[in-house]
Amino acid sequence: MKTLVLFYSMTGKTGKIANEIAVKLNSDIEEIFDKKNRNGIFGHLAAGKDAVLKKFTEIEEVKKDLSQYDLVIIGTPVWAHGMTPAIRTYLSKNKFNKLAFFCTQGHTGEKRTFREMEEMTKQPVAVLSLMKKEIKNNQYQEKVREFCDKLKQQE
Repeated sequence: MKTLVLFYSMTGKTGKIANEIAVKLNSDIEEIFDKKNRNGIFGHLAAGKDAVLKKFTEIEEVKKDLSQYDLVIIGTPVWAHGMTPAIRTYLSKNKFNKLAFFCTQGHTGEKRTFREMEEMTKQPVAVLSLMKKEIKNNQYQEKVREFCDKLKQQE
């Protein structure tokens, strides 16, 4: 099964997990880039507001051709209990064969995030939610392994 990991990451935590998943599954990987400047305190505040309002944003063109993949794994940080505008934009513009989702978060919001992602696409074959403290303390490997094992069973 040919797999692609697509992710958006502002602080690097979601990117770290995306890279680990891609290595474990021997899959391709590509980062989604938001063209809006979200740096600094005002950028972070605007990011949360855009997430709450379920706004779209302008993203850089993704180079990978989705039709070449059996499974696409989408990763997003949770902002204000929802997905990022970059992921919302990407999901709105594409169709997928088979999906899995993962998110990184500070406190809560994964259920709403995954529900919104599913409403825009289809039911995922697996989901993974990690807390910021698990990533910071390197206490996430078992969850990532279980997620990848479940995806390997889809073959």
